[in-house]
Amino acid sequence: MVSFLRLFIVFTVISIGLAGADRAAAQEVTFFRIGTGGTSGTYYPIGGIIANIISNPPGSLDCDKGGSCGVPGLVAMVQSSSGSIVNVEGIASGAIELALSQADIAYWAYNGSGLFHHDEPNISLRAIANLYPESVHVVVRRDAGIKNIADISGKRVSLGEKGSGTLVESKAILQAYGLSPDDVRPRYLRTGEASLAVSEGSLDAFFFVAGYPVTAISDLTRNTEIDLLPISAKPVDSLVTFYPFFTKSMIPAGTYEGVGEVATISIGAQLLVAAGIEDDIVYQMTAALWHDNARRLLDNGHAKGREIRLETALDGLAVPLHPGAERYYREIGLLK
Repeated sequence: MVSFLRLFIVFTVISIGLAGADRAAAQEVTFFRIGTGGTSGTYYPIGGIIANIISNPPGSLDCDKGGSCGVPGLVAMVQSSSGSIVNVEGIASGAIELALSQADIAYWAYNGSGLFHHDEPNISLRAIANLYPESVHVVVRRDAGIKNIADISGKRVSLGEKGSGTLVESKAILQAYGLSPDDVRPRYLRTGEASLAVSEGSLDAFFFVAGYPVTAISDLTRNTEIDLLPISAKPVDSLVTFYPFFTKSMIPAGTYEGVGEVATISIGAQLLVAAGIEDDIVYQMTAALWHDNARRLLDNGHAKGREIRLETALDGLAVPLHPGAERYYREIGLLK
């Protein structure tokens, strides 16, 4: 009896151990990091939506039952950063697996040109999709006496955080108007910091490139009267000609309280991935991004999410498609 009981206990322990091992194998999780931007900008919330779409942690409700349609076992985590430049560098160094980036930054990094002309080409960059247009915002205090870009000469202006795409664009815009950072009293602040400084009266203006509406700017209008400076006429023509990533656009009236329609320029925000990520994983991520179930998250999660559309997924891609993403677009007939 004792021997039988001992054998039964041993068998039970072995069975539990094997079952535990099976569960552990079934629960294996892969973590991906997504480089975004400042928490008060647009990249951060959009990155969070994409993370939810492509994630499918153990125990998730099945896709066909309204649950996650992401990559089985994948958990994507959003990381705040200073923006596009840091993000493309993060992919190159292996610090992150996915990133949001402005099209021009990605192009220059991949080719070792423009802003990155002193660097080796960053050939680790691959595209999953073009997402939405980002607009240049030039925010000024209404009482600062600034009516156009030329008026910011000598003013206290944040040109964008160092390492950000905004800083690159602000310098290009100043140059188009015959100015340079030396012509203003420059500061290099995150968007939230710049917004607070304008509210407190210690800053006259700031540049920011993001999809509208920008939370930090919307919040600013609750206690401070602001204007958005137009970028138009000959300077914008020269910008669009010299920088093919720029396109003329408008920020609609009412986007920000008390601010009318304003002419500006835009550039594509794109979802990038490291070239070394397995093709099948990227294929599944791409399929999840464009699954019908993702539409609800995109439409309800952020105003710019509604502009993330399959029909524009291949517009103006700055770097080659990842083979996994390319496979998906070929299967659905979007890529011939």
